[in-house]
Amino acid sequence: MHRPGRREFLSLATAAALPAAAQSSDPAWMTIAEAAALIRRKRLSPVELTRACLARTEALQPRLNAFITITAESALAAARAAEAEIARGRYRGPLHGIPIALKDLYDTAGVRTTAGSAQWQSRVPTEDAEVVKRLKTAGAILTGKTNMDEFAYSFTAESSYFGPARNPFDPARSPGGSSGGSAVAVAAGMCPAALGSDTGGSIRLPASFCGISGLKPTFGVVPTGGVAPLAWSCDHVGPLCRTAADTALVHAVLAGSPVPAFPKVKTLRLGVPKRVFYDDLEPVMTSAMDAALRQLGQLTAGIEDIRLPEFAVNPDAANMPVLTGILIAAEAHAFHRQMLADSPGLYSPGIRQSIENGASIATADYIHARRAVAEARATIAAAFGPADLLITPAAPGPAFPLGKPVTLIWLRNSAPWNLYGLPTIAVTCGFTSGGLPLGMQITGKPGREDQVLALAQAWQLATDWHERRPPMD
Repeated sequence: MHRPGRREFLSLATAAALPAAAQSSDPAWMTIAEAAALIRRKRLSPVELTRACLARTEALQPRLNAFITITAESALAAARAAEAEIARGRYRGPLHGIPIALKDLYDTAGVRTTAGSAQWQSRVPTEDAEVVKRLKTAGAILTGKTNMDEFAYSFTAESSYFGPARNPFDPARSPGGSSGGSAVAVAAGMCPAALGSDTGGSIRLPASFCGISGLKPTFGVVPTGGVAPLAWSCDHVGPLCRTAADTALVHAVLAGSPVPAFPKVKTLRLGVPKRVFYDDLEPVMTSAMDAALRQLGQLTAGIEDIRLPEFAVNPDAANMPVLTGILIAAEAHAFHRQMLADSPGLYSPGIRQSIENGASIATADYIHARRAVAEARATIAAAFGPADLLITPAAPGPAFPLGKPVTLIWLRNSAPWNLYGLPTIAVTCGFTSGGLPLGMQITGKPGREDQVLALAQAWQLATDWHERRPPMD
């Protein structure tokens, strides 16, 4: 089977990007693949691209609150350095000269990292997180730190000490969390990519709500050193971009690996685990998934219903896996215990209560939960049966209004993949009549990001949902 090299992949990725004619008027709307091709040929300046992104950030930040810290001065200095380096013939790869934002739980040397909390409102690390080092080595231009739920312990984008982030498709609605600011920044044209983190859906829910692509890789593939944890056993680091092709480019740098070679999607078989994942969907989500499955069946070797082993669920937590609650509560409490003792008043009330609840987790229950997750991760690939990939809705419906009480049902479809540690991407599969994005998930076996990304890119080549921009201009 033919496997494209890195240069050929860039050509394929560019073909999957937004139409050049639609993007040429404002560099801020270019995909990474588009911009990288022009930067490499010295037809686009990293300075021009960075200025365009910063201009949109300045214009839209008051309405969307996507950023906590904007590093315009250092970003422009880095862009000028990248331009000079490329002019000398020292091109580092497809992220060289590309503006990227970071969720504000990544340590950044000399730039404050707040995790969206008053606890860390003035904290300035002395060293970069490992993935930040990798981005800098790749030549990426870091434009700032994005807004997030406090210490990533929510999913509504409302618990930040710095105020809520707002959905660019409707600022009265949530962009999802906890990586809400990262999704907003990408969807609104403030940067072509941003990093998020995902413990129960915090990359994929914002990607779904904001009409972009968000990848949660296989557990352990991307290092989390220097990233404020929520729950070590379920935390994942990954990118949010406008296209699946772009997520492949960023993921390769984060993982320290070559850009994955994409298999032919016509050879892939899809499984649909209807039970639980397709329960209690809003009608518009059901319709969008029905249409998506019909089209995916034509793109691939076929689709069949499958039955996955089911985690025991908590009936009082919107059928969320019991293991998710145990692991997050216990591990979050362990990380925050000293701060909770020293300065409890610096947490928002809801987050403080969630952290305090972790003290009640019995040691035996935690140990059994860790053993159950280890067994599930060891056996999940066999549970796919004949399927290579699984297709599920990313959430029960579109973005909910800010300020509306919501339940954990919004994480029901995403949290199991954190327990299993499987690679999963959220991509847009439709819109409501009111113009809100709808997202689906493509999930693969451990280490099969290549198959996940291949189908996501094929989907975006066959559809145009990912090309819709929010009505912010």
